[in-house]
Amino acid sequence: MSDTTSWASPGWTPDDSQRIPKTEQALGAASPEDVGPAAPDPVAFGASPGGYSPAPGSPPPAGWTPPPKPGLIPLRPLEFGTVLSASFQVLRRNPRPTFGAALLLNALVVFLSSGTSTAIVFSGLDRASRASVADSDAIFAGTIALTIVAALLTVGVSVVAQALLQGIISLEVARATLGEKLTLSQLFALGKGRWWALIGWTAILVAVITAAFGVLIALSIGFFAVGDPAAIVGGIALLIFGLLGLLVVSVWIATMLAFVPAGIVLERLSIVAAVRRSWNLVRGSFWRILGILVLVTVMINIAVSIVTAPLQVVATFAVPLVNPAGQLETDLTAFLALNIAVIAVTAVVGAIGVVLSTAVTSLLYIDRRMRTEGLDLDLQRYVELRATGATGADPYRTAAP
Repeated sequence: MSDTTSWASPGWTPDDSQRIPKTEQALGAASPEDVGPAAPDPVAFGASPGGYSPAPGSPPPAGWTPPPKPGLIPLRPLEFGTVLSASFQVLRRNPRPTFGAALLLNALVVFLSSGTSTAIVFSGLDRASRASVADSDAIFAGTIALTIVAALLTVGVSVVAQALLQGIISLEVARATLGEKLTLSQLFALGKGRWWALIGWTAILVAVITAAFGVLIALSIGFFAVGDPAAIVGGIALLIFGLLGLLVVSVWIATMLAFVPAGIVLERLSIVAAVRRSWNLVRGSFWRILGILVLVTVMINIAVSIVTAPLQVVATFAVPLVNPAGQLETDLTAFLALNIAVIAVTAVVGAIGVVLSTAVTSLLYIDRRMRTEGLDLDLQRYVELRATGATGADPYRTAAP
């Protein structure tokens, strides 16, 4: 007895008019002859065990897996959204060595810059109001001298605080990318031997910027001192265009040298080598890095202004309401109390802004090395080796040219 059912090859409709793709279940039940040759192993062809990314719009190839994410970010080149979200995760993931350190150092700087100067000025005014006319000039001169000393001390503390925060956040982002969660003391130990270089680099930047603006102002004053109308116009033009030029040059140089702190603490380079390293990494992606840094800076400044501006307005206009009689001691007390509140809020918001901006710069540094040097592959190998219980070399140093 013969079978009247017409034979059809697997995967075809009875009328052989349309190809039907095989499902995974059919592939699993089919014989090796039906399935055909196995898909090539990406690892055997030099790809990382984490897989490779398919072309946009195309289905993932057989055996493809997304890049691993052992910690803060997936180990692949980063988009802007990933950079921005990861910078906020730095605050939430390990707040003590990030937000805690930033709050402590930022509060110290804000207190010295605002609190100390305010206390010196009001103390001098109070003493001058009760002193004789002959002693008033000496009190005013002493107040000005103390204000200058406090300003210089604030600049020095600010340089140290900024350098330490850059190093701490850079180390935290780098280790969080590998899934590690370190304490503040461990981060300090990890950067041992590089803190003075980082402080020196920050001091050099502050000195160069201060000297450039000082020379410009001195030249403008020289034009004004002549007294001639044409010279005054020339001095005003020099000041305006000089400030614009310095602003453009400062932004350009700051972008090209944005990765110097990361090079100093992560790759343990000297200042000169870190400058050359940052210049080479930024070159070729200048506008992208500049755009992201400017956008994040604008966002942070707007957020800080929204929080602190109402408090500053209250601190300015609330004193007459609290003390309508105009008593000097009551005015001073109310003014100091309101300014302390403003300083506290400014310190908190400023600490958040410092962590976010420094984290974004560190993430861009890692992203740029992934794109140009294949750092993501070295990070994946390090994570896989650590999973076996072995200890590998620091991937941020071994992958650097």
